Amino acid sequence: MADAFDLVVIGAGPGGYVAAIRASQLGLKTAIVEREALGGICLNWGCIPTKALLKSAEVYEQLGHLADFGLSVQGRSYDFSGIVHRSRKVAKQLSAGVAFLMKKNRVEVVDGVASLEAATPAPCVNVALKAGGARTLTARWVILATGARARVIPAIGLAPDGDRVWTYREAMVPDAAPTSLLVVGSGAIGMEFASFYRSLGTDVTVIEALPRILPVEDEEISATAQKAFEKRGLKFRVDAKVAGLSRTRSGIAIAVESGGKSESLEAERAIVAVGIEGNVEGLGLEALGVRIDRGHVAVDSHGATNVPGLYAIGDIAGPPWLAHKASHEAVACVEHIAGVGGGHLSAPIPGCTYTTPQIASIGLTEAQAKAAGLSLKIGRFPFRANGKAIAAGETEGLVKTVFNADTGALVGAHMIGAEVTEMIQGFALAMTLEATEAEIMATVFPHPTLSEAMHEAVLDAYGRALHL
Repeated sequence: MADAFDLVVIGAGPGGYVAAIRASQLGLKTAIVEREALGGICLNWGCIPTKALLKSAEVYEQLGHLADFGLSVQGRSYDFSGIVHRSRKVAKQLSAGVAFLMKKNRVEVVDGVASLEAATPAPCVNVALKAGGARTLTARWVILATGARARVIPAIGLAPDGDRVWTYREAMVPDAAPTSLLVVGSGAIGMEFASFYRSLGTDVTVIEALPRILPVEDEEISATAQKAFEKRGLKFRVDAKVAGLSRTRSGIAIAVESGGKSESLEAERAIVAVGIEGNVEGLGLEALGVRIDRGHVAVDSHGATNVPGLYAIGDIAGPPWLAHKASHEAVACVEHIAGVGGGHLSAPIPGCTYTTPQIASIGLTEAQAKAAGLSLKIGRFPFRANGKAIAAGETEGLVKTVFNADTGALVGAHMIGAEVTEMIQGFALAMTLEATEAEIMATVFPHPTLSEAMHEAVLDAYGRALHL
């Protein structure tokens, strides 16, 4: 006999568990099905534990610059197993927190693997339970929030083997840091691991098929980032196509073609970070006739699929593949289902890369704004002219603002430097509230703070910068 709910959510990542909480808040009887761990990839194997790793590496690297602050320390070293252990401990703590939230909000957690079967008003959910046996759940609505996984390319050897070739998952828990590393792909995931291992002394080379690293970022920020990374000892091969990967006696070799020339790059380990693909397999989507577009479930602005009663949110529903996008989509989707709120995600979505230095952006790049035919005013302000940055020894940075010259609307903001991932929300708020340059200029930014560079970048766009 089937168990009846108002809503069943498949996947308990940052999209799924937030959808379940919001549904419960709105009075819907809700169940959530999870095959691995509450919190999904983001909390257990992505966003959170990687930031714990990066923090350890950042502190270790900073210890090497203590003399700049009039300090000294003897015997700087690191315990790699301790770094990994701390990362896993942080993930475990937060996963337990999600379990508490499910209990607090009266969401029934079903541990198992879900598949869909045609039914009315929405597909029913069959669950192969972890503990053995099975359950069938029926509901008025079903939300898919099964996320995505690392993309691999077996044809040229870019497939993880758990030993020498890693995805992000293997790269988080090795026994030791490799002496040398090749990172294929210079997006956020690739660059974060490149930054992490370089901080610990690994010889790192990043291979990027496109002409520049961090290709989704503004071109000026991308160029600034590469220079900053190279100062830290990172090496790059851009506009470079991977022709194949082979194993050597001591590690791996990647054949690279660039500018009509070929070379072989060798290292102890390699990380494959060439994108992700949605977890659409094994759910019964083909039998239901669910429309799939380039490996992701096709949805409308409310998250609805072409199958009545079935919705999809987060990474499985396509880019941008960001946890905060998934969470906001979850709320919008559930509110649409419940008939409250706007029912769609319309606010601009910031992106963050937690390297050293950090990178954050929102809205259009300068090139995208020009391609859209906008008349622009561009502002820039370097961290080297910011008092707090100088005092903190963090002068490697830049804030860039892109305004529509005709309306005064902020259409894009791009940042590189210390703590910019914490600062980008200021521009996100301004864009969401549709603030013009006048409102942002009139906003009082506290002194001394890094955020003053944001204010100055806005002033600079209109020829009014005070500290340049």
